[in-house]
Amino acid sequence: MAQNPDQPNLRQVHLIHSELFEELAERFHIEPGQMGENITTAGINLLELPADSILFIGISAAIKVTGLRNPCAQIDHFQPGLLKAVIDQDRDGNLIRKAGIMGVVLESGEVKPDDEIRVQLPPKPHRKLKRV
Repeated sequence: MAQNPDQPNLRQVHLIHSELFEELAERFHIEPGQMGENITTAGINLLELPADSILFIGISAAIKVTGLRNPCAQIDHFQPGLLKAVIDQDRDGNLIRKAGIMGVVLESGEVKPDDEIRVQLPPKPHRKLKRV
């Protein structure tokens, strides 16, 4: 946004999968909400969702998935070493961002703990998530 204020805000809602907290538990103590996420999920492979998937949460909320969260160095202010822990590389040297996904609100609504999340995939061909 700082470089181009006319571009759309693709980072309205930040979602993190609770499985990430479990993965990091040996080195870090992280509770839901402490990494800046608005919603913590369980049982949904957020990082593998295609772009433009829609997450229906609770009775009426709907979020369109826009991309991967690109964590910055500020995350190390929370717990030193966390940035390195949420970024990895695959066998080909490609960056893997594990710090959740971003989305935009399509429909507002009350979101409560333990609300069901339903995933609607976009029409094919699916596009992989990129950082936003």
